[in-house]
Amino acid sequence: MHLLLQLLIWGGPVTWIIFALAVVTLIFTIERAFHLHRAQIDDVREFLRGIINALRRGNALEAISICDEAPGPVAHVLRAAITRCDRTRADMEQAVAETCLSEVPRLQRHLKVLLVVAHLAPMLGLLGTVIGMIGLFQKMQAEGAFVDVTTMAGSIWEALISTAAGLGLAIFAYAAYQFFLSRIESILLDMEKASSEIIYFLAEHRLPLENADADDGKSPPA
Repeated sequence: MHLLLQLLIWGGPVTWIIFALAVVTLIFTIERAFHLHRAQIDDVREFLRGIINALRRGNALEAISICDEAPGPVAHVLRAAITRCDRTRADMEQAVAETCLSEVPRLQRHLKVLLVVAHLAPMLGLLGTVIGMIGLFQKMQAEGAFVDVTTMAGSIWEALISTAAGLGLAIFAYAAYQFFLSRIESILLDMEKASSEIIYFLAEHRLPLENADADDGKSPPA
């Protein structure tokens, strides 16, 4: 901790800004990691099998209850289809599409912050180094023709601290952004496969499920 504080002091005011961005980035990264972990069902096929078994028994409320107990967008899109299983296939597809439109922004929340940090941090680091070099040249001008090499080298590496900090933060933010994108793509693929299978099942069997649309007005839990 003492070393970190010393580096921040040596790096100058821009390094403090980069450090503040790093804290914000870390908070958003932890939040996204936790959210996406909860949003993804480990075994989608097994989850879907349990819902279809309930529907085969003609128990729509049980299938809806299974969806309500499972967090994440996959359960939400399945629930949207089940609550309209007594309607046309077009109605089920529209319900699934509307649910997907509301779920995608939740999955992508704060990702733009990571991307902005990934682009901004290197420029802030470069700005800090340029400011440090300006201070060094001012010192050289004040001291005249003979400048101590040790003093000059110390000023240069202190100026480069902000560049190193900016690049390090940018690498971390961009890596986190790409990782979360891959997780979101996996979840979207699960949503697409699961919704297609449940709609096909409901359209083929045309089960007269009582109270299937009893909860139409209620939105699934976040």
